[in-house]
Amino acid sequence: MPATVKVWDPFVRVFHWSLVASLAVAWLAADETRIVHDLAGYAAGALVASRLVWGLIGSRYARFTQFIRRPRKTLGYARDVLAGREARYLGHNPLGGVMIVWLLGAVAAVAVTGWLQTTDMFWGIEWVEEAHEVAANLMLALVGLHVAGVVFSSIRHRENLVRAMLTGRKAAASASDVS
Repeated sequence: MPATVKVWDPFVRVFHWSLVASLAVAWLAADETRIVHDLAGYAAGALVASRLVWGLIGSRYARFTQFIRRPRKTLGYARDVLAGREARYLGHNPLGGVMIVWLLGAVAAVAVTGWLQTTDMFWGIEWVEEAHEVAANLMLALVGLHVAGVVFSSIRHRENLVRAMLTGRKAAASASDVS
């Protein structure tokens, strides 16, 4: 059994799976039960707000400074992926970091535009409803890309990233890995 190290702290793991659950509930309830949809959306918004704070004060691999990389580094990593020579990262790789930023932004946009529709000022306003729908569709596309990236990286680096997000543990870094 290879040595493992703790990467994802309990907050990150609970946040991740709670966000998955709240988005699934909101999506499934969208045309069925308005109150359930709204509550799940508020939960998702609160989760994003808490993750933004944790990205500033959380553990090493939860911090934005650990996984948000400069564009040049991210583009270089993308080229390495296309060439089949990308390094394994103990935390999020540069493309994963971009995905986190986009997902947090998309979920925040969905939550805010959803909430706006409940206010007197924006209730029934078509552009708010359309913005909510566009943001939700963008978010769903990003979720699909995220899942594809997880599957791709899991296969490429021969590690189960879903299990890592459940247990918090990944194989220890080798000399060629980025920790």
